[in-house]
Amino acid sequence: MNRIFMSLALLSALALSYSFWLGWSIVDARTPTAAAQAEVTRHLLFAVGSLTFAVLVHALVLTYFMGTGRWLEETCNAYRLGSEAQQTSRDMKMRLYPGLTLCLVLLITTGGYGAAADPASAFGFQGYGPFTAAQVHLGIALLTIVINLVVYWFEFLALRRNGRIVDQVLQQVRQIRLDRGLPVD
Repeated sequence: MNRIFMSLALLSALALSYSFWLGWSIVDARTPTAAAQAEVTRHLLFAVGSLTFAVLVHALVLTYFMGTGRWLEETCNAYRLGSEAQQTSRDMKMRLYPGLTLCLVLLITTGGYGAAADPASAFGFQGYGPFTAAQVHLGIALLTIVINLVVYWFEFLALRRNGRIVDQVLQQVRQIRLDRGLPVD
């Protein structure tokens, strides 16, 4: 799971960064030229895909913890191994929830402010105080990338630790089955 997660997290971080770069390189979105509108469209489409992919990566982590948590609960109950392994896994999952939630909120907020900052938007968002709509969107997008990178790191550490817990439970189950003369593989 760790290699798969790292590949997906890296791809997601690169996609978010490329979306950021596409937005940064827009010369002037208010210019009604075909070239300027093509830049805006390219940024918009790639950003929506990047945001969606980042949400998917976080959702996969959550799904993994839900699945392994259930497996640990059933296995520990069936083999009477106690609840320590499943409790440790549950605690890790619960510690990830605030970061996951923050990432999801930031991803959605970035997209929302991006849409509102588009000069062609009917919303007409002008920004806050001295900051233009584009600057507000830029700041939130940068924050979103940084927070996602940090949360990806914590997710990786939690996945690695949870993998060790699953391996330990599998070893205990294997030993119990060997001791009872049951098939192991």
